Amino acid sequence: MITFDEALALIDSRVAPLGCERVSMEEAAGRTLAVDAVAALPSPRHTISAMDGYAVRLDEVEPGVPLRVTGEVRPGQSAIALASGAAVRIFTGGVLPEGANCVIMQEYATRDGDSVQFAPGFGPARHVRQKGSDFDRGDVVLSRGTKLDARSLVAAAATDAKHLAVYRQPSVSVLATGDELVASGSAHESAYAIPDAIGPALGAMIQHGGGKVVSRGFARDDLPALERLAGQLAQDVDLVVVTGGASVGERDFAKPMFAAHGLELQFDRVAMKPGKPVWFGRVKDCWVIGLPGNPTSAMVTARLLLDPILGRLQGATRGHLWRSMPLASALPATGDRETFARARWDATGLTVLGNQDSGVQGGLAKADWLIRCPSGQSELAGGTMVSALQF
Repeated sequence: MITFDEALALIDSRVAPLGCERVSMEEAAGRTLAVDAVAALPSPRHTISAMDGYAVRLDEVEPGVPLRVTGEVRPGQSAIALASGAAVRIFTGGVLPEGANCVIMQEYATRDGDSVQFAPGFGPARHVRQKGSDFDRGDVVLSRGTKLDARSLVAAAATDAKHLAVYRQPSVSVLATGDELVASGSAHESAYAIPDAIGPALGAMIQHGGGKVVSRGFARDDLPALERLAGQLAQDVDLVVVTGGASVGERDFAKPMFAAHGLELQFDRVAMKPGKPVWFGRVKDCWVIGLPGNPTSAMVTARLLLDPILGRLQGATRGHLWRSMPLASALPATGDRETFARARWDATGLTVLGNQDSGVQGGLAKADWLIRCPSGQSELAGGTMVSALQF
């Protein structure tokens, strides 16, 4: 067995990003930039007003002394000049008139026909946004490897880009193995059937991670049939995720089904709890990860190892974001394997869930964090700071 850190290092060193493609701004959400987003325009494009009010020369303003109003500027209109001893009505985003150096908020203004005067206390802020004060033309606004969420898309669109170069989405097939598995909603029809609780969750996790699920299904424990299916899947997608059959029993066919097609194992078993049977390999141009069949084991190993694989295929350069967080209650001692304890967070800190069995399903809904516990760690008291990953 290798350690969890060694498994992550192998993924990082051997999984290369897929090719890139150009997509529209409307299609870019959730994708990862393959090329820096460079500004074609400065932001703001001109020096503009940050408030509705009046553009003036500050040294010409005295509270209670009227100034002539000689014009008006709205956003999108061309600039005008400010005459000496005058003011220009201006709206937020309007181009600051030539000669003006301040915008006085309209709350301090009293308008009387073509003149305006200002109440005391309108300073010292000038309410002006300088041209290029956010970013200038040619600046890198978003770096390659940025995952495009709602906030970063604001910046991407502000560069005046019509299309963005992004890494191709990994195509993924999810395959659950086991004679006992059936689609959720039909298990009640057979006394010994079990609903597939992992497949839908993995599909959601893959989509959240930027992957595209092209197939999801079941397969019975029939090695010849599994070998035929493995060959087809490896030709069709970038990544196959197999659940179950990951151990060394007589009916564990997850690795053998791909061995017939030249499976090159990158690692086989990881010294972690839960998830020891997890394995990772390659068949020609397709990556394959085998997850344990127990629901908790499958979801924990998917969060810890499948997510980084999806990230690397899309050019991600940052790994897991571990945070230092306080325990709300005691954390039991760990055994001879690094352990990832499921926990929930509230205002008092992290509370370790009572049932840490790898087959738990109902308890997964309560777990929103994984606590990383080194092997051989003694019991930790409440209030101790621990390393945790959002689950």
